[in-house]
Amino acid sequence: MKNHLRIGTRGSALALAQAAWVQQQIQGRYPQITVDLEIIKTTGDKIQDVALAKIGGKGLFTKEIEMAILSGEVDLGVHSMKDVPTEIPLGLVIGITTVREDPRDAFISRKYRSLAEIPLGGRIGTGSLRRRAQLLHLRPDLEIVPLRGNVDTRLRKLTEADLDAIILAAAGLHRLGRAAEITAILPETQMLPAIGQGALGLEYRQDDAVTMELLEFLDDPETRVAVAAERAFLARLEGGCQVPIAAMGTLKKGELFLDGLIGDLAGSRIYREQLSRPPAAAADLGQQLAETLLKRGGAQILSEVYGRVFD
Repeated sequence: MKNHLRIGTRGSALALAQAAWVQQQIQGRYPQITVDLEIIKTTGDKIQDVALAKIGGKGLFTKEIEMAILSGEVDLGVHSMKDVPTEIPLGLVIGITTVREDPRDAFISRKYRSLAEIPLGGRIGTGSLRRRAQLLHLRPDLEIVPLRGNVDTRLRKLTEADLDAIILAAAGLHRLGRAAEITAILPETQMLPAIGQGALGLEYRQDDAVTMELLEFLDDPETRVAVAAERAFLARLEGGCQVPIAAMGTLKKGELFLDGLIGDLAGSRIYREQLSRPPAAAADLGQQLAETLLKRGGAQILSEVYGRVFD
């Protein structure tokens, strides 16, 4: 049994809140263990004035934390699963997926109660191509204003940039104790969430059996299989922040349902489908849904975005 655990985390308010929640859960379960948070600055944190889609690359919010785990500087990392690439570095494992917060997106406005109330030509802030594509598919008249920064920064820009609304993940607002800022929740029928949105992943060294055993109580099987299906979908599409891709897995009466989407950057073409399988077939479900959408027209969109033939 270890008597000391070090958690690697980004330094944003949301990342710290998430890591602190894990810290509290571990200390509540094992009072004899000291748990410290080590702040690690990632590439995504250092570059705040450029859209993520333009930066490119994978692991913008995880790579430096993973390096610290591998070097032994920290014992584990706490990640938002929507930030985790589908390929995990050799020697590491995302062994724990915690119970999921609300995975949906939140509509926040000081002027209007819903997306439908925003007038023609309204200005909505978001840095996500996934959100942009779905917003423009619903409302081609909208002006989408690029928006980056932490939650506080984005909420401040709602007023400073004279935006009609912004879109943020509901999970982050809940975890920060700022759910009162939410004007309305966008249903998944209108805005399909990002892969892994609302779920936390705990990453540690594959050979660290002691840490794995300590953390097992935090794993939520329902969230784990849903996110596994979503990530298999993403992996087949080689997706990142450069293309509008979305998916959400849901368990209903012992069956795993996966709703997935591929869209173009302008939101003019959206291909969406839902399939279901037993939970044990989560990875196969994600891959099959991806193949279905590729055949419907998704392959052409990905070929345009990636600048090569995608098949």
